[in-house]
Amino acid sequence: MSHTFSAKTCSFVCCLLLYCALSGCAINTFLVDQVAKSVVTEDSQEEDLILARDASPFYLKLTENLLASSPANLKLAEAVSAGFTQYAFAFVAFEADKLEARDYKGAELLRERASKMYARAYHHAMKALTLKFPGFEAKLRAADGFKGAPLGQSHVGLLYWTAASLGGWISTAKDQPDLVADFPVALGLAQLAWRLDPTYAQGSLASLMGTFEWANPNGSKLKATQYFDLAIEYAKERNAGPYVSKAERIAVSSKDKHLFESLLQKAVSIAQKNPSLQNETMKLRALWLLDNEEDLIESE
Repeated sequence: MSHTFSAKTCSFVCCLLLYCALSGCAINTFLVDQVAKSVVTEDSQEEDLILARDASPFYLKLTENLLASSPANLKLAEAVSAGFTQYAFAFVAFEADKLEARDYKGAELLRERASKMYARAYHHAMKALTLKFPGFEAKLRAADGFKGAPLGQSHVGLLYWTAASLGGWISTAKDQPDLVADFPVALGLAQLAWRLDPTYAQGSLASLMGTFEWANPNGSKLKATQYFDLAIEYAKERNAGPYVSKAERIAVSSKDKHLFESLLQKAVSIAQKNPSLQNETMKLRALWLLDNEEDLIESE
C-alpha cells in the first residue's frame, strides 16, 4: 500500500472521535476533510507485507467511512480507491493465482472477492468524480470522447486508480459481458490521465496503458510494447512494476525465456534496492513467476 495508518494520524483521529463522543456532536464535513487530509498525506516505506495486510482493513474501513461523510473529497476518494485496488491485487488476486494449480475452486472464490473489492474501489472513485464534475461518467461514455471537465494534474492519481480498479474488476469478472463491455471506459480514464502526466508514478501509468493496449481487441501489440518500454524508462530503476508487467505480457506471449528471466531478475534487484510495499509485492510476484517459468514459457 502507498498509505498506512500512522501513529500521528491515529492520535488525531482518536482525539476527534473522543471529542465527538463526549460532546454528542456530529462530525461535520470540515472535520472529516481535516482528518482525511491527515490520513491521505501519510506515506510509508513499510516493507512488511504481512503487517501491511493485517493493518489494511482498519485503514480501508476508516477511509471509506470518512468518504461516506465527504463523498466529493477527491484526495480521499483517491486514497480509498487506491487502497482497495492494491489490497485486491496484492492480497487476494495474487493468492488466487498461487492457489489455482492445487485448488481451482478456492482460487475462483478468491477472485470473486477480489472482483468485489475492485468494484468497490471503482464505484467510490467514479462517484467522487461525478459529484465534482456533474455528468462526468456520461461524458466519458459519449461516442465523441470525453470533453468538458477542467481536469488538471492534481486529478491524475484519481483517474489512474479509477482506471486501474475498473480494469481489475473486468479482469476478474470475464463472465459478465456487460462489464467487459465497459473496457472502453477504463481505457478512456487511463487516456485522460496519460494526456495530463504520462510519467505518473514512475511508469505505473505507462505500464497500465501497455496492459490495456495489450488487452484491447483493437489494440496494437507493437504499441503495447512501446508503452511498456516507456514505463521502464520512467521507472528510472526505482519501480519494479513495469518490468513484471512486460515479462507477463510480452515475454510470455513471445515465449522469450531470456527476456522473461532478465526482466523478472531486474524487478527483484530493483525491489531489493528500493524497499517499499509496492516493490515488495512485485518482487514476490516476480519470484513466483520465475518459479512457474516452465508452465508459462516452456509449455507448448
